[in-house]
Amino acid sequence: MTNKYEQDLPQSAANHSPLTPLAFLRRSAAVFPDKIAVIDDDRQFDYRTLLARCRQLAAGLGGLGVQDADTVAVLCPNSHEMLEAHYGVAMAGAVLNALNTRLDAATLGFILEHGEARVLCYDSEYEAVVEQALSSVSQRPRLVAIERDHGASGGLADISYEALLQGAEASAEPLWPADEWQAITLNYTSGTTGNPKGVVYHHRGAWLAAMSNAMAFEMSADTVYLWTLPMFHCNGWGYTWAITAVGGTHVCLRRIDSDLIYQRIERHGVTHLCGAPVVMNTLINDLGAQGKTLSAPARFALGGAAPPSTVIRKASEIGFRITHLYGLTETYGPSTLCVPQANWAHLENDALAEKMARQGVINFAIDEARIADPQSGQALPADGISLGEIQLRGNTVMKGYLKNPETTAEAFEGGWYHTGDLAVMHPDGYIEIKDRAKDIIISGGENISSLEVEEILYRHPRVSEAAVVAMVDDKWGEVPCAFVQLRDDGPGDERALIEFCRTHMAGFKVPKKVVFGELPKTVTGKVRKNVLRDRTGPTNNTSS
Repeated sequence: MTNKYEQDLPQSAANHSPLTPLAFLRRSAAVFPDKIAVIDDDRQFDYRTLLARCRQLAAGLGGLGVQDADTVAVLCPNSHEMLEAHYGVAMAGAVLNALNTRLDAATLGFILEHGEARVLCYDSEYEAVVEQALSSVSQRPRLVAIERDHGASGGLADISYEALLQGAEASAEPLWPADEWQAITLNYTSGTTGNPKGVVYHHRGAWLAAMSNAMAFEMSADTVYLWTLPMFHCNGWGYTWAITAVGGTHVCLRRIDSDLIYQRIERHGVTHLCGAPVVMNTLINDLGAQGKTLSAPARFALGGAAPPSTVIRKASEIGFRITHLYGLTETYGPSTLCVPQANWAHLENDALAEKMARQGVINFAIDEARIADPQSGQALPADGISLGEIQLRGNTVMKGYLKNPETTAEAFEGGWYHTGDLAVMHPDGYIEIKDRAKDIIISGGENISSLEVEEILYRHPRVSEAAVVAMVDDKWGEVPCAFVQLRDDGPGDERALIEFCRTHMAGFKVPKKVVFGELPKTVTGKVRKNVLRDRTGPTNNTSS
């Protein structure tokens, strides 16, 4: 039976419309038409022009035969073209598949085939790998070449990007989603084994992720955002839409270079930037060695592995104010963040850094986060001790995995998204990740968090990067093995580093072997611990 609040109160065009980040660009172009929206190497656009170009892209794609729910893949660095694709593709009614620029031809070919790309826009820098990738694709997509630093296409493409836009009408009416549950983007996970999985985002989630992240990162129309985070990575954690939502300025960056980053921060007055730990480590090492500091503080949202307290402290000395985020491709990027509390102000530097390294509390668009026993599925107490899996539910969890119902069902079992990350929840409700489930080291029946050991290693003045994995041991079953990249070119001292660890942790947690050298990483900058496990070799020292 209809209740009084449903009776004669119908939903209509006057009081309801699907949530979509396309509305952000339309609003900012109306409110800030003459404001600089994007700064790129070769040009800059105001919001009026950015909207016009996105509408031209939508019309041009329609002219190439793109229809509702078609996939449009884009392979290019952080640039105005990639930003435009985040709006123009959806305006054509299509789904954007932003491709990782570091992928090999075989993986690109799999993604293009699996995602059924109708059009592929690519920077001519990647023409050779695109040509190789297409050899494994059954239905060749229409090819659009973005001709920038590396010049014109070598004849592979059907048309250039600028020609596509110039031949289209900016006045053409863009399509709007009829349902906010419609797909807006397709993002492939960078798994270390097997084929990547296609994670599907919807318009509602994209809108909410953008607004949630803008609020969490305290963004406004005065925000100047430097693109140190790849736009292909979870659609730039939603900041491709969030910066536009607040009317801020996007500053593009094609490659990670400490000098370029420093120059652009200073030249454009950058207020915010994001990145993986490897980016922050690079900046700390390079700028620290040069004695450079920022003329004004910049907020840095750090994702990925938990930042060691020493990294937070050194970043602060340069001028970066770190906000630690936690999330996954499946959650549109950030799902929790470390919110500072007033009672932390009196803490000493190291104690404060330890608090700030936690993964924190839920973001605005996540409904709930819990720590649960992976076997029983039962929630665990918030005691800072009970170790379990982080499980999430809310509006910024993916629709699911494309063409993979079994894996989707497994990920959502019991009405929660299962992250596979192990953590504890402290009595104050703050989550602290201890490890991936597969990365916990079980030594003599004791659980050892590889992140805890890495935290200690990072405190050593010579350590630039560290990763700890399990190594087979006849006596203990498993023991920790550390892989370390040094800040200098001098020889590594295994015994000294082991003794350093021994003075800061229980004996059974101390690495029994240290291997020096560059750490292998995935295309998104994550340390490939599966590769490191294969390199552990025999145990050098099995003492407790």
